[in-house]
Amino acid sequence: MTPLTATALGKRYRKHWAVRDCSFTIPEGKVVALVGPNGAGKSTLLRMAAGLVRPTTGELSAFGTPLRGRIHPDVSFLAQNQPLYPDLTVRELVRLCAAMNDRWSAERVGEVLGLLGGVDQEARMRTLSAGTRTQVAIAVALGRLPRLLLLDEPLSDLDPLARDETLRIVMTEVAERGTTVVMSSHLLTDLREVCDHILLVDEGRVQVDGDIEEVLARHRILVGPAADESAVDGSPVSATRTGRQSTLLLRDAGPAPQGWAAAEPDLESLVMGYLRASRERRSAPRRG
Repeated sequence: MTPLTATALGKRYRKHWAVRDCSFTIPEGKVVALVGPNGAGKSTLLRMAAGLVRPTTGELSAFGTPLRGRIHPDVSFLAQNQPLYPDLTVRELVRLCAAMNDRWSAERVGEVLGLLGGVDQEARMRTLSAGTRTQVAIAVALGRLPRLLLLDEPLSDLDPLARDETLRIVMTEVAERGTTVVMSSHLLTDLREVCDHILLVDEGRVQVDGDIEEVLARHRILVGPAADESAVDGSPVSATRTGRQSTLLLRDAGPAPQGWAAAEPDLESLVMGYLRASRERRSAPRRG
């Protein structure tokens, strides 16, 4: 059964649409990179998927069950602000979460905490480093034995070692338990190492949705003379230009014409191209 499906999904706050007309399907057992600029609607989308926010329009369902303001028993959500009760010890936090959840695995929490190099369970949460707090939060989220794990910017304040350890925890969960993970992050290099599906959101709408390898294979970066762009075949996504040279991101491009060099984009180039195009659309003068 599909972990997460959205159909014409929208969320409005007064006159502002945070998410609008979003439709997508998250495949089972994948690690999904949820990417986009600040204010794109990523956190709102995750909070709706967690059952914490009701959609204004459309429908969002987890494993075939519509989400209407209640968290699904097979879903865990780690918010960006990580509400972790700073005065509690690690052990007290784990005990509190166990009491708050009908389905709970102390064994799974212990396994994840064991991957952290022996975190002191008597230490208070406020005394832990940002990386260790995030990893403890993920351990608690996995204690619910989720089939779908939602992570909102889990890597944002971590040093390189802590990011690597956190990603290993996530990948272990996917490999051993088949958990589906949706992870929002701006750190595209780290995402490329672990994610196999991309959901790019901007202005509250889905811009790109698909298997990363397939999406990258459908795009090309072409570099050539600025005066000869008409010779290029394909659907333009974005362009940067100097006096003599054009760099184009194209979807479904044809063979590169003479004088042009073509290459498949990496994930960062792809995302930056779509976001650059979106910014240019927003800044373009309105007609009429």
